[in-house]
Amino acid sequence: MRKLLAATLGILSAVGGFVDIGDLVAASQAGARFGMGHVWVLLVGVVAICAYAEMAGRIAAVSGRAVFDLVRERLGPRVALVNLVASYLITVLTLAAELGGVALALHLASGLPYLLWVPVAALAVWLVLWRMRFQLMERVFGLAGLTLVVFAVALTQLPTDWGALARGALAPGPGGDGWGVYWFIAVALFASTVSPYEVFFFSSGGVEERWSAADLSDARASTLIGFPVGAFLACSLIATAAVVYHPSGTRLDSLDQVAQPVVSAFGTVGLVLAVVAFFAVTFGAALETGLSAAYTAAQYFGWQWGKRVSPREAARFHTVLLVSVLLGMLVLTTTVDPITLTEYMLIVSAVALPLTYLPILIVANDRTYLGDRVNGRWLNLLGALVLVVIVAASVAAIPLAVATRMGQ
Repeated sequence: MRKLLAATLGILSAVGGFVDIGDLVAASQAGARFGMGHVWVLLVGVVAICAYAEMAGRIAAVSGRAVFDLVRERLGPRVALVNLVASYLITVLTLAAELGGVALALHLASGLPYLLWVPVAALAVWLVLWRMRFQLMERVFGLAGLTLVVFAVALTQLPTDWGALARGALAPGPGGDGWGVYWFIAVALFASTVSPYEVFFFSSGGVEERWSAADLSDARASTLIGFPVGAFLACSLIATAAVVYHPSGTRLDSLDQVAQPVVSAFGTVGLVLAVVAFFAVTFGAALETGLSAAYTAAQYFGWQWGKRVSPREAARFHTVLLVSVLLGMLVLTTTVDPITLTEYMLIVSAVALPLTYLPILIVANDRTYLGDRVNGRWLNLLGALVLVVIVAASVAAIPLAVATRMGQ
């Protein structure tokens, strides 16, 4: 019974941890501008993240080592250094966006300017990372993120034309904005679904929780059940924005607009639930990105790392953790709009996606580390197809951003 409970909590944590500020922004903007025309992107994205998270979890469980640790050993320090620099910069940029999301959620709750909440959010994130146990941290904010289900429930209270939603999903089109903007938002939404920090966090978290080969079924359940249900929550963001905003052609540029469909459905109670959901998913993602930044640096340089290790024994790991949070806060103190920052972060992430996912596919086929637990033929085929999509998104991201002026 205890093992079943632990597995269930792991699945639910993966559900709540799937959505972050990138999904809130990209999914809602997609629904407002193109209705249900980008649902297929979520489907492709969730297949991609499930396939590669399963590989990352299996690598951690079988080898007892995190993905980035093995990437350096397998590909050599020079290639891994390029990977490290790219992933660290993107992760810190993502961390800044997540801290901005926390500040915006607190702004919605209090009415105070969000910039006043930025240092508070940064301090709170660092304190949780410093003091809270890994498993408790993961489950508290993962489970709280399930509050996003209020967006799915809101569809039953809004004037939802279910037939129109289905037709929009089955026959996507560019509408009046054109194919350029359509594909720009598709790339941004895909990047939000397969954010690089997710696989680094998942793999390192498996080492933190001391997975072994006996835990493979639980790890697979967390990815193969938790992530698709998380994608359903992201789909509900698309659907509610499609119902409320798409008919009038309204464009979203603030988090309170993302919350408005729930407010329209449930009033003040809806606003409270939306604020709780936004806070939970962005705060939880800030914790994950902060840890991911420190994980990758420590694993590359061979330092002692992990929340199970005392700060005195893993001083360099905790120093990188603190510096990363401070850098994220400093980015926001430039007064850059968090929503705009998120949009740019998604495009930069898309460009760097191959640097994250190709090494995972290589290590997952190395018998030196995995023995007979390497990828099978069908998983390799799926991984290769996903990699083609990732490369296409990476190549298209910058030209689409320039051609559409960031989707304007």
